[in-house]
Amino acid sequence: MEETNQNSCSPEMCESCAKAGTCHSKPQDFRKPANPYSQVKKVIAVLSGKGGVGKSMVTASLARNLREEGYTVGILDADITGPSIPKMYGVHERAKGSEAGMFPCIAKDGTRIMSINLLLDSEEAPVIWRGPIIAGVVEQFWTDVAWGDLDVLLVDMPPGTGDVPLTVFQSLPVDGAVIVTSPQDLVQMIVKKAYHMAEQMKIPILGVIENYSYIACPDCGKKIPLFGESHIDEIAKEMSLDVLGKIPVDADLAKAVEEERFYEMTNVYIKSIVEKLQ
Repeated sequence: MEETNQNSCSPEMCESCAKAGTCHSKPQDFRKPANPYSQVKKVIAVLSGKGGVGKSMVTASLARNLREEGYTVGILDADITGPSIPKMYGVHERAKGSEAGMFPCIAKDGTRIMSINLLLDSEEAPVIWRGPIIAGVVEQFWTDVAWGDLDVLLVDMPPGTGDVPLTVFQSLPVDGAVIVTSPQDLVQMIVKKAYHMAEQMKIPILGVIENYSYIACPDCGKKIPLFGESHIDEIAKEMSLDVLGKIPVDADLAKAVEEERFYEMTNVYIKSIVEKLQ
C-alpha cells in the first residue's frame, strides 16, 4: 500500500532509497497549488464506500445550508463518469474561460459549480476515459478553475476508494471529510472502507450522515425503516465518529432534484452540520 501513504516512509524503504540520509524523513507533499485566482478557506470532501447512497444530494444539501447561513460555497463535482450536480441546480450552460483559467458556473442561489457536464458538447455524452485521465481532470478542476473567494469548497467524490478519491486526498488541501451511507446490511463495511481510506491519508473525518434512514408515515408520522433497522449509531461509536444527521426518504427533496431546483431547498435533517464546517 505504498501508493496511498503520502506522509511517511518505513525504515526498510529508507534503507534502500538513493536519498537515504538526505531527506530527514520529511513527509512528501503531493498537494497542487490552487489557481492564482482562487482563495479557498476550507475544502471538504463528501465520500462514500459505494454508489447509490445519495452522496450528491447530501453534497448539494450541505451547500444549500451553508449558503443560507451566508457563506460563499463552491461544488467541485469529482464524479466525472456520473455527474449530477449541475442538473440538480438547473445549470446547463457551458463553462467559460480566459487567461485566468476556467470559471465555475453560478447557480441561482450563488453556489459556484464546476463539473465535466459543463465542458461537454452534450450532457448525455458518456465519459469513456481511463482512471488516470479522469484523475487528471479532477486535479485540473483545482489548479485551473478560478474559484474566486470561497468560504467552503465541497468536493462531491465518486464512490469507492480508487484513483479519483486518492487524487483528491493527495492533490487538494482537504480539511475534512463527511462520509455518506445508508441503512443496508453492507453499511458497516461501507463506512469502514471510507473511514480507513481517509484515516490512511491523514484526512480528519467530521462525521457520518445516513441517507434513506426511514420514511415517515404521512398519517401518523411513524418512522418506517424501509431498508432495515439502522446500525449507524453503534458503528459510529465504534469508530469514534459523530452522526451528523439521518435523512429520511423525503418526497420534497426528491421532487426538487427532478425539477432541477435544489437551490430552493433546505435539508433540515442535517442543519446542525453547518457548525462542523465553519
